[in-house]
Amino acid sequence: MRADHPRMDREAKTIGFMIDIYCRDRHGAHDALCPECAELRDYALARLDKCPFQESKSTCANCTVHCYKPDMRQRVREVMRYSGPRMMWRHPLLALAHLLIDGRRAAPALPSKKANP
Repeated sequence: MRADHPRMDREAKTIGFMIDIYCRDRHGAHDALCPECAELRDYALARLDKCPFQESKSTCANCTVHCYKPDMRQRVREVMRYSGPRMMWRHPLLALAHLLIDGRRAAPALPSKKANP
């Protein structure tokens, strides 16, 4: 479950709006997401909930751990390539936060697992 933190809420809103823009423009969905985009949104939010870094995370593109399945990662890339430029017009504050704050954040190192004695 996503931590109750403004950073994680913003990340969830950003990916949600990006998928909304993509689905509306590419699939003609207006009232709700098409099943394919709804599946992608649910997957992305589930991965966000399970992120080991939570509020200290960088953007997923800069992360040291790639937790998306390869096909889903490709789908998210396609959505972001399309929606990214359009976010500046539709959701400028989220777009700027994603690019200028989160995108420049250094990717944290994954904590090493110590063997229990």
